Amino acid sequence: MIAFAIVSLSICKETQKKAVCKKIKMTGFSMEFLPQKRDDFKPYVGSEDNFQKAVARYLDAKGVLWFHCPNGGHRNVAEAAKLKAMGVKAGIPDVLILEPRKNCYGFAIELKVGRNKCADHQNEMRRHFIAHNWHVLVSYSLDQVIYEIDKYLS
Repeated sequence: MIAFAIVSLSICKETQKKAVCKKIKMTGFSMEFLPQKRDDFKPYVGSEDNFQKAVARYLDAKGVLWFHCPNGGHRNVAEAAKLKAMGVKAGIPDVLILEPRKNCYGFAIELKVGRNKCADHQNEMRRHFIAHNWHVLVSYSLDQVIYEIDKYLS
């Protein structure tokens, strides 16, 4: 399984100390942990929709202020144009937790299943969140998401 963890260098230092990684890439004021196999987190098996629902149930049970922006999916050209005119932005992460912690303004989580990878616009948006002091995670594992949420909220 491949797991990603992205944190801001200037904030969230506790996460950086505990992170396990083989390679580290510095990008301005942020530190991005590159992919590494993580045997302690099993990959989510199922659709990304069901992965999202499982995370939603967990966050709701914890009483967390969060939301999912339903940008994905297939839409006809007219509907896509209408949404774009209304301000829909490509690359917004699947889960946005609106509770500041550890000098982070919030926690953005991108969920992936199987061999899916982040698209360029998702990577660009992820860098934007990091630059604005958000804790960011891209994960293929429900176990990892729960672990990171609990760690963030503690």
